[in-house]
Amino acid sequence: MINITDKCIELKIEDDILIARKIARQEMADIGFGSADQTRMATAISELTRNVIKYAGHGVCHIVTESSSEEIRIKVEIEDYGPGIEDIDKAMEDGYTTGGGLGAGLPGAKRLVNDFSIESSPGYTKINLEMSRPNV
Repeated sequence: MINITDKCIELKIEDDILIARKIARQEMADIGFGSADQTRMATAISELTRNVIKYAGHGVCHIVTESSSEEIRIKVEIEDYGPGIEDIDKAMEDGYTTGGGLGAGLPGAKRLVNDFSIESSPGYTKINLEMSRPNV
């Protein structure tokens, strides 16, 4: 039997970043992820949802957890309808920034999770994050 939870957080203001982080951590704890994995995912969510509010103004964060007797998994999808990322390859380079930051957000988030994908075009960006572990 597979247990699935699905949460959706609208991203409009800075406080929504904290709500997304908190929900992800709690959902991960509920299915058995340890605190280090919870922190890694929460940090990635913070970086990416902050980008949504800063560059797009609003968006959505979907958090789905799955647990079975064999595996636990969290999938996070962050979407916005902002200007899009002009050059994804460049945006994934450490130190590259268009907003005056450190240029560590996207590549740093990728390093924190097991699976990362990004698609973007003018008017739409979607980033998927995933972590999974054997259920022991």
